[in-house]
Amino acid sequence: MGNTNNTVGAIIVAAGTSSRMKGIDKVFVELKGEPLLARVTNVFQQCSLIDKIVIVLSSENIDRGQKLVKNQGWTKVSSVCTGGVRRQDSVKKGLHELTDCEWVVIHDGARPCITSEIIETGLLAAKETGAAIAAVPAKDTIKIVSPNGIIEETPVRQNIWIAQTPQVFRYDLISEAYDQLNGDVTDDAALVEQLGHKVEVYMGSYQNIKITTSEDLTIATYFLDNLSNTGGS
Repeated sequence: MGNTNNTVGAIIVAAGTSSRMKGIDKVFVELKGEPLLARVTNVFQQCSLIDKIVIVLSSENIDRGQKLVKNQGWTKVSSVCTGGVRRQDSVKKGLHELTDCEWVVIHDGARPCITSEIIETGLLAAKETGAAIAAVPAKDTIKIVSPNGIIEETPVRQNIWIAQTPQVFRYDLISEAYDQLNGDVTDDAALVEQLGHKVEVYMGSYQNIKITTSEDLTIATYFLDNLSNTGGS
């Protein structure tokens, strides 16, 4: 159970296998001269609203991650822990490291174009309902397609948002959601929705992309250059 001191913890989930990166470990791939994980963690370290950070890594990357924390001087990183087989297993392990926090900000370690502004907006939005996620309106028409390739439905585009991270929750709420977890999920908010709890959507950024393939690194580099040129963090 979280306490009531308004402490904010962040979980950076970076325990994936990088299976679509052609043999590259995306967690430590160089991005504008720094490991991708450093690009992400630096933003949370510098964000004034974040009190502590847990980094969740694969077992193979724990030693490397701990060395990076030491070399970078990340004073807010309280734990570097081993993740699980699935993303949801990794988040649950991260939650166990943040039991003294009132709020939890969960972020994909593969989204290096995060800014302090997006984090702060998420925390503000979450105050309303206890849960809020970054997302962007879909630009394209979405089709619901059957397993054999036949279109079954075309949802109204105005109602479709593409989920991102950070996703922000009251600690007690997301903990309850994970305690009642049944089945596989790829999105933390989906668990809170299953509890019947309202989740607010706030505007993320089209630049807040997830590094999935090697081509995404080129796009992220361009976006990071743009953030630097416009004074973003």
